[in-house]
Amino acid sequence: MKLSVCIPMYNESAIADASARKYADALGSFFGDDWELIFCDDGSTDSSADIVRKTGLPHVRVTGYPDNRGKGSAVRRAVLEAEGDIIIYTDCDCAYGTDAIRDAVRYLEEHPEADAVIGSRNLNADGYAGYTPLRRLMSKTYIFVIRLFVGFRHSDSQCGFKAWRRPCAKAVFEKCSTDGFAFDIEALMIAERLGYRIEEMPVVVKNHAEGASKVRPIGDTLRMLSDLRKIKNRVKKLAL
Repeated sequence: MKLSVCIPMYNESAIADASARKYADALGSFFGDDWELIFCDDGSTDSSADIVRKTGLPHVRVTGYPDNRGKGSAVRRAVLEAEGDIIIYTDCDCAYGTDAIRDAVRYLEEHPEADAVIGSRNLNADGYAGYTPLRRLMSKTYIFVIRLFVGFRHSDSQCGFKAWRRPCAKAVFEKCSTDGFAFDIEALMIAERLGYRIEEMPVVVKNHAEGASKVRPIGDTLRMLSDLRKIKNRVKKLAL
């Protein structure tokens, strides 16, 4: 079994080298040589991509494009290029730690009925430990709005850690089109329409630098709410 870990990256020059090395060390320790680490550069204006390339780490590669399109676009590109039997995407700052990767693979191995397992900060009392009170409130409020608006049944659509079996990941992301932060809910809605079984596992925010966040609280929230309306209508009309 081969594992692919996908990392969307935009202007991460301050942490790109450390991130690549931290993930590579953990993946090598957990899975030997049966893995790949894909950084997708979302049109960075700094040297993020070159920094990762210059590490020369085995099993690590960089893909991407010159223009900034959004996290959803970067995740989609990396997932569709991934070669693994299990495909995981998570964040460049290693927000959920590296053990979550091993735990997700183990979960899918022990639950053959599951097509994907998504991280949830709401299944653990310490799930939001790395967030400020304001960021925690914003995240929980947005998730509540999503559940009301689209009837989403899981506890945390927006957690940046998700693991998919290859057939599920390819089928879902080939049909995705949302480039912004609302891509997560689009992918999950498409997966459910396709009949895939999505389960949850608890995760804890271990590393979150508030000042470095790429989320703009007001602008991105308004954009996501607008995207939700479009996504809901588009997913309903998808030819499956």
